[in-house]
Amino acid sequence: MIIADENIDFEIIKAIRNQKIEVYSIAESNFGITDSEVISLSLNPPRIILTADKDFGEWVYAHDIKDISVILLRYDHQETTEMTFILVGLLTTRISDLVNKFTTITTKKIRIRNLL
Repeated sequence: MIIADENIDFEIIKAIRNQKIEVYSIAESNFGITDSEVISLSLNPPRIILTADKDFGEWVYAHDIKDISVILLRYDHQETTEMTFILVGLLTTRISDLVNKFTTITTKKIRIRNLL
């Protein structure tokens, strides 16, 4: 399951759901909660956080959080369609490879880092 932070475009959420991947949208269910609350929601049961907020990198690395999975999207609004295509392709082929990883996706490359 994916937890989509409130900054994730609904076009992206809809495309993921169309692939039968469960997405819990913070914008739809818990708008305004803090990053630490998003992290807490992702821990039990374990879920992948999908965000465009670079602060999650600080949370993970500065606080040495290991048992978390984060996908950070780095793109401009006009690249939403391209980013959606890249992300959906990754999730449908390698979602299990993203557990306990910090993944950064741009329209040019995908970087997956181990957290354990």
